[in-house]
Amino acid sequence: MRAILRGLLVVVLGLVAGSAVNMGLILLGGQLVPPPAGADTSTTEGLQAAMPLFEARHFLFPFLAHALGTFAGALLATWVAGRISKAPALLVGLLFLAGGIASCFMLPAPRWFEVLDVVLAYLPFAWLGYVLVRRPKP
Repeated sequence: MRAILRGLLVVVLGLVAGSAVNMGLILLGGQLVPPPAGADTSTTEGLQAAMPLFEARHFLFPFLAHALGTFAGALLATWVAGRISKAPALLVGLLFLAGGIASCFMLPAPRWFEVLDVVLAYLPFAWLGYVLVRRPKP
């Protein structure tokens, strides 16, 4: 029971840390690559309405936020869990992937971005976070 609770807490910690990295990059991206003139990105409805105005460059920071947020969460979860099991990192990756898939249904982003995001941003970066921290087998 203790191991299950510890594993759950490690995953929650990874989700919180990854979400913080994600939000930080989204906020930074809005400063470095401002939205198109007249776009209201403060609400979901405004973002949905403005999505056709976005160019490819506007999707760079969302991709980085998803990939690096997942990476940070998986890396931290692996490190705190003891650097042996890949389960915490992959669970963090799967949960962020579920959020990414849900986002595809909520926001009308271009299909090329949705595919790129879902395929490359979540599980590969969760795996990378695990690989960079794992303890090599003796």
